[in-house]
Amino acid sequence: MAKSELKFLVDVGVGKKVETFLIESGHDIKSIRQIDHKMKDSQILKIANDEERSIITMDKDFGELVFYSGMSHYGVLLLRLDDSDGEEKVEIIKEIFTKYKSSLRNNFCVYQNSKLRIKKVK
Repeated sequence: MAKSELKFLVDVGVGKKVETFLIESGHDIKSIRQIDHKMKDSQILKIANDEERSIITMDKDFGELVFYSGMSHYGVLLLRLDDSDGEEKVEIIKEIFTKYKSSLRNNFCVYQNSKLRIKKVK
């Protein structure tokens, strides 16, 4: 499969099934779980920004860093899926990519209650 133009940094809580799906779909990903599962959010944001990667996370603290601390980012996809298992997360990622993939770069996106909110920050 051809490589995607988007690159991702996948945060710990998102899960291995989503990471596997992204790799098998031809996306360039890095996994925080494999780098340092205790890495601070500000460091995750810095790595993602330096490497032009969008972050996929379930951690609401990234909103604080982007909106209130003004940290630069290359895109954040916040999944509000606390009760979802890995299979459900993969299906939601597929849906988001099908409908909104071109909107993920440089935006702060929140998926909750079957809806994606997209907010330009830069």
